[in-house]
Amino acid sequence: MSIDTPRPAFELVPAIDLRGGRVVRLVAGDFAAETMFSDAPVDVARGFVSAGARWIHLVDLDGARGGAQRQGDVIRQVLAAVGEGAACEVAGGLRDRARVASTLAAGASRIAVGTAALEQPGFAADLVKTFGAGRIAVALDVRAGQAVGQGWRDGAPGIPVAVALARLAGEGVATFEVTAIDRDGGLGGPDLELLSRLVDLDLGRIIASGGIRSVDDLLAVRSLGCTGAIVGRALYDGGLDLAAAIAAVTSG
Repeated sequence: MSIDTPRPAFELVPAIDLRGGRVVRLVAGDFAAETMFSDAPVDVARGFVSAGARWIHLVDLDGARGGAQRQGDVIRQVLAAVGEGAACEVAGGLRDRARVASTLAAGASRIAVGTAALEQPGFAADLVKTFGAGRIAVALDVRAGQAVGQGWRDGAPGIPVAVALARLAGEGVATFEVTAIDRDGGLGGPDLELLSRLVDLDLGRIIASGGIRSVDDLLAVRSLGCTGAIVGRALYDGGLDLAAAIAAVTSG
């Protein structure tokens, strides 16, 4: 990028992970290592909007684990409450076109799919063709170099992450959300090596997820060329102030 080329807008995306109608966080995808932060997801979302968030990431953990959306009513409540205040991305259990369509119709700006995109040839291509590349992202959840689905369960089959990204880019996917599973919810910092390797492929926009704990981490992933970052636990534990973080990554 030349010094005369403006830096692409960086998306700082606070996450709301839903299980049983509550806002929770897991550690490394372990459902037995759950911390509950709020039983009022709508209030959490409104707080993020008040702090200046332009995107919110809504994850149906029950749907991701069970294979079909479970927190649809809660997600629709959040979408209605947020309205035009922020764009919302929805993930978890969205494994067929009809469910993706209904969630977009309910007000979601973007859908993130994972398991079905990895396991069903052509699924992502169909979604991109039907809804447009700007409304579809693919979650690449990475364990030991493999992109895995099925709610990150132990033993879930994987695909080498670079292979998965190249194949999905060939199907028209332009946005990839990359989570280092072993770092998710652990506040140990992002996997910069993994992110750098995928950014360098230059096959789509890379949004970082997993382990982000500070403004320095956000600036580090931005400097690699990531176009955004999803942040969860650091916001709930109070280690990261959302308004200050947004100001830091959108300046300069």
